[in-house]
Amino acid sequence: MFDDQFERAFRRLSSPFFAMDDVFEYTKPTNIQTAGPYYGYVKTIGEDGVPHVTEWGNAKPTSTLADSKVRDPYVDVSVNDKERTLKLVSEMPGIEKSDIKLNVSGKYVMLSAEHGDRKYEKKIPLPSKVDENSAKAKYTNGVLELTLSLAKEQPQGKLIAVE
Repeated sequence: MFDDQFERAFRRLSSPFFAMDDVFEYTKPTNIQTAGPYYGYVKTIGEDGVPHVTEWGNAKPTSTLADSKVRDPYVDVSVNDKERTLKLVSEMPGIEKSDIKLNVSGKYVMLSAEHGDRKYEKKIPLPSKVDENSAKAKYTNGVLELTLSLAKEQPQGKLIAVE
């Protein structure tokens, strides 16, 4: 008798949970996307305490994602005023060191790489002027590090000698 009452109470209390499980089973999407294109945000706090939000990826969220063969790699740019250097770090897995092409010109770094079906490309604006001849790049385990010295500031204007 006690077992019957317990079983009825258990069924009465647990039936909503079993019904909820059925709802989740029937509403599972059948076409879940498991690979690229990618998009995201990174929030960092600079040395001056100001937050910076950086977007990365090759497909901004819309109602339908664009099919792109070129990936937009995640890139982080940081400036070290004490050492007078600018460091650019980029994640590009699945490529070889020889596949990477870097071009520093003016206020931009053009980054591209292609290996098999993986292709990366990005034009990165630089927050400070840099010495293009000081560039040192290293690629290890899918992570590219580019270090540049900050350009020496030229005094503005021209000094005039008084006669």
